[in-house]
Amino acid sequence: MIGLLVRIFSRPLRQCSCRLRYSDRPKCGCGNMDSSNLNLLQKKSASFRLCNVSGHTTELLEIGVQNPTLQLIVIPGNPGVVTFYKEFVESLYHLFEGRASVTAVGHISHTKKDWENGKLFSLEEQIEHKVDFLKHELVNTEATVVLVGHSIGAYISLEVFRRVSELVAYCIGLYPFLALDMQSSKQSMIGKLSASSILCTALSSLAGILGLLPNWVSKYLVKNSVGISWSVTAAEAACTHLLQYHTLRNVLFMAMTEFRKRNLTGQL
Repeated sequence: MIGLLVRIFSRPLRQCSCRLRYSDRPKCGCGNMDSSNLNLLQKKSASFRLCNVSGHTTELLEIGVQNPTLQLIVIPGNPGVVTFYKEFVESLYHLFEGRASVTAVGHISHTKKDWENGKLFSLEEQIEHKVDFLKHELVNTEATVVLVGHSIGAYISLEVFRRVSELVAYCIGLYPFLALDMQSSKQSMIGKLSASSILCTALSSLAGILGLLPNWVSKYLVKNSVGISWSVTAAEAACTHLLQYHTLRNVLFMAMTEFRKRNLTGQL
């Protein structure tokens, strides 16, 4: 059951078109680079750090340069575990050949440690969290800010854009989850599961118990079940984050608040 849930949440619930609003497009010069600079780029990897956002300990994954012309903010889906996006963040950085800074902002309490002491956070609270991050972390930046949202992160990005449009140039949705598909059996199962506090508690408790196993055991279970085609980084993220009671409980609670909106596109 844990494996099925991880597999479902790790994929987009629905692919649909995303209406984007644009201001001036950023100009990014991506000219030829000599071999020494290219090798330097290839060696650079994203770094992990903790950040306090309005009193909430937040996990960040970032890679950047001094005085970038473009600042990409990656907003994850659900689960909002930033280490799932390590390869993606690094790919974006290399795509712009080191002329852009990229930061992935994790969701509150979708973290390795239970910084929030068991508190649950809704979709709306995660949106406000991203707004606060932009207000406090990017207030003095001169770079063009672009939000890149994956799955429900695309909806969060649009809401953030709506509320602080003066800070954001435009947003991009990757497999955006903006509407419910009432015919989808997967969405129906997730909706029913997340609506039951008993099932959520039981499943999260099971995840927490599995998380107590030795690290090599949990890695083996993940890599030989849901993570057969996953990278080493993704499998590690599943073991360190999703096999935690507080993380999976917040994943399910956030999912419940997503489904309560019924039709997200009606608010855009």
